[in-house]
Amino acid sequence: MPLTLLLALLSASASAQTTKDWKEALEKAPAPAAVARPAEALAPGVAPAKPAPAANGGPAASPTPAAPAASAPSGPPAKPEERAALDKLTAENQLVREEVAKKLKDLIAEKEELRIRAEVNAERQKAELMKLEAEFQRLSLENRLNEERNKKALEELGTAQKRLSAENSLDEEKHKKELAELRQQREKLQQDNDILREKLRTEEMKSNSEKMALDLEGQKMASEGARLRLERDKLEDKVTRLKIDLDERAKKEEWRGQANRDPQTPADPFKDGVLTVSDRRIPLNGPIFTGVADFVTERIDFWNNVSSEPIFLVIDRCPGGSVQEGYRIMKAMQASKAPIHVVVKSFAASMAAYLTTMADRSYVYPNAVILHHQMRTGLYGNMTQTREQLKIAEEWWRRLGDPTAKKLGMPLDAFVKKMYENNSDGDWEEFGDVAVKLRWATHVVHEIRETGVTKKPDPDKKPTPPSFFFGLKEETDEKGARFVSLPRLEPFDLYWIYNPDRYYR
Repeated sequence: MPLTLLLALLSASASAQTTKDWKEALEKAPAPAAVARPAEALAPGVAPAKPAPAANGGPAASPTPAAPAASAPSGPPAKPEERAALDKLTAENQLVREEVAKKLKDLIAEKEELRIRAEVNAERQKAELMKLEAEFQRLSLENRLNEERNKKALEELGTAQKRLSAENSLDEEKHKKELAELRQQREKLQQDNDILREKLRTEEMKSNSEKMALDLEGQKMASEGARLRLERDKLEDKVTRLKIDLDERAKKEEWRGQANRDPQTPADPFKDGVLTVSDRRIPLNGPIFTGVADFVTERIDFWNNVSSEPIFLVIDRCPGGSVQEGYRIMKAMQASKAPIHVVVKSFAASMAAYLTTMADRSYVYPNAVILHHQMRTGLYGNMTQTREQLKIAEEWWRRLGDPTAKKLGMPLDAFVKKMYENNSDGDWEEFGDVAVKLRWATHVVHEIRETGVTKKPDPDKKPTPPSFFFGLKEETDEKGARFVSLPRLEPFDLYWIYNPDRYYR
């Protein structure tokens, strides 16, 4: 019987698609009946099992009366395999029923959810329809309003058209009147022109008579003018001859005022105590300050780009100056492919003495003065600031003084010591011939030939007060002392200049 129930449930679950089919399948399925056991199969003293309730809720099946245990006939006991199979089928039957009940519950819940969704969608469609109806009514009203506006606009255009037609008619009448007036004016002008032509004809006849008289007078004047032009041409010819003569004299004078020969540029400009200086010369006079390095180095670069012939840095009088500017000049001299010859004619001190000593070739007159001393600087500020400034000055002295002392063949300390041995202020100065012995310069020169001076000096030019680079000029202070104001130094720079009387301030 349990097998029959299982087959019926499986058949119903395979064919049922809706909740109704599941219910019908459950009603048709036979209730699982208790398996009747022979009384003799029960153990002695065990009561028979109670009947199971019907599946459709009907009355339970009548239980099979059990015979008294005492009077039950003894028979063969049930097999364990059959009993295990029966229990297994009973459990499977119960699981199938529970699974079917669960699916039925899920289907009922799904149906309820679908019903609610359908109602919600219906409400949404109803609300959307109401919106569309309201929009339709609004558009209808707008269309009616636009129609009324168009009617009113057409009426206004009709009125404007009539007004413009009336205005055009009025303008046309005005134009006709103006044309009539213009015709009258034209006729009057024609009459005036006819009268004017007659007057002009009369004047023309009179003018022709006067013109004939003037032509006769003009012929007389032309004859006189020809005679005057002939005389003028004779005078101009004479003046031209005089100008040619004056120009020739001026050219001769200009020719005499020039050497009329090219500067000499020998490969070895120093020979037999004579130094030949070409036009490839750069003057270095007065104090060295900001801008002087540009003046010198640009000319060194130019002459190097022209050729590799010697270049001359000529110092007449230079007390020294900016350390940074002088160092730039020194580096340009060292980098020059053309040899740099430093020439000192009168005086070179401090930074200028450094350039003279460090040059590969330097020439001094015997009585020219070369002066070496330590850098001097003025310190300003608190103690920390003055220490920093002193540190910068000491570093500059080390960087420039060491190479100088090394070239002279002595330590820097010994060089400084020599300065103070020769002068209590440390200003060690020597004439040119002694400076060459001390290796401050390379050659003593007795004659310098400036072959680059090819124009005659102006005989009317008189000596002027000392002039300096870039407009520096000499001034007088309130005590009557003369001085020159030097420009402010650039950062980290200092003046290495000979200035015992504070001439440079």
